[in-house]
Amino acid sequence: MMAQRDAMTGRSLVIGYGGSPVVSGASIELAAGRVTALVGPNGSGKSTVLRGLARLQALSAGDVRLGDGSDAAALSARDFARRVTLLAQSRPTPAAVTVREAVEYGRHPHRRGWRGNDVGGPAAVARALELTGIADLADTDVDMLSGGQVQRVWFASALAQDTGVLLLDEPTNHLDLRYQIEVLELVRELADEHGVAVGVVLHDLNQAAAVADRVVVMSRGSVVADGPPHEALTGDQLSEVYEIEITTSVNPVTDELDIRSPRQRVRRTVAS
Repeated sequence: MMAQRDAMTGRSLVIGYGGSPVVSGASIELAAGRVTALVGPNGSGKSTVLRGLARLQALSAGDVRLGDGSDAAALSARDFARRVTLLAQSRPTPAAVTVREAVEYGRHPHRRGWRGNDVGGPAAVARALELTGIADLADTDVDMLSGGQVQRVWFASALAQDTGVLLLDEPTNHLDLRYQIEVLELVRELADEHGVAVGVVLHDLNQAAAVADRVVVMSRGSVVADGPPHEALTGDQLSEVYEIEITTSVNPVTDELDIRSPRQRVRRTVAS
């Protein structure tokens, strides 16, 4: 990836639907070369914050600035898309479009006109296909793929866009365990080796603790904790936010954070 290092800061964001605020006064900083995970229960405003940062949801108050201090709202759509990518939670499955063509959609901001010249395009697309493990499917129609494969196609399209800020809304959805791990490893590689500022919404708290440099915990539209995983993901904080008992512990050997909720007991009744 050849993206320029960048960063993004959302300050005092208020975002709503139909006049009712869903996010109230949330602030978030995405630093270059760092992974920031947003966690919280359903309806806490995680995805809404991401959509606000990506300019897909209008801000009622607050602002979004990029690493050079520029106001994100003042940039043209093309200039913004050259600096920020959003992989949304759900995307349509196009008909009669090959995997390669779908991944090439990510290069649109780099072209002048729909079929304009894009010198770096072929290399960026090839790399994205390889990184997401779908190079062997490049000539297959997307509508012939499984849900998990389609998710990887759109992830590859986001990578091909080659921006300094990458926003991911539940990128491990619909993926089996192997590809969940590979996606999270790729997220770390993008931050560590390419300086990308990553903001990612995750439901799995252990995944968030493992992949993120910083965790933002949201509840009812507000940020209630923000810091390194060991500080933000405490048992008391998570128990209050999720309204169930949650315990956390640190492995003394690996220093990894382990987050657990009570095991569910399943009783099987055997007919006599």
